[in-house]
Amino acid sequence: MADDIAAIRLATDADASVLAVLLYDFNVEFATPTPGAAEFEARFRALLARPGLVAFLAEGPDGASCGFALLSLRPTPYFDGPLVQLEELYVVPPLRARGVGGALLAAALAFAESQGSREMHIGVDEADTDARRFYERHGFVNIEPGRDDRMLLYLREH
Repeated sequence: MADDIAAIRLATDADASVLAVLLYDFNVEFATPTPGAAEFEARFRALLARPGLVAFLAEGPDGASCGFALLSLRPTPYFDGPLVQLEELYVVPPLRARGVGGALLAAALAFAESQGSREMHIGVDEADTDARRFYERHGFVNIEPGRDDRMLLYLREH
């Protein structure tokens, strides 16, 4: 494990406020429209109390949280275990490229495998070359190789 990490652990509903601040900071950093941290906290508190959503926290040697990975699990007809979607993975800027993200991803992958999952999916912005390199370095493959083969994600807000 990286020297900057003391622990990677499963988050509980008691960690809702920490996860909320990290997700809020993530969205602000990348100029993504975002609810406030208080709204995220209420949502995390409810989501972490039920099955199907799991979060991992990375904590530094000082005990401060320095990153998180958020996973959703859903049934799939393609294999017996759940399909796992890596919803978010964030590391605070000063600790990037120091193994924290890799450690979070390793914990997420180990958890997915322990649940019987055979696949983990993640959506990555095409323009985010740093994130794409990170995931490719960890064995992820872009399954959208060209325009004719590209599967599009449609969204409707209401």
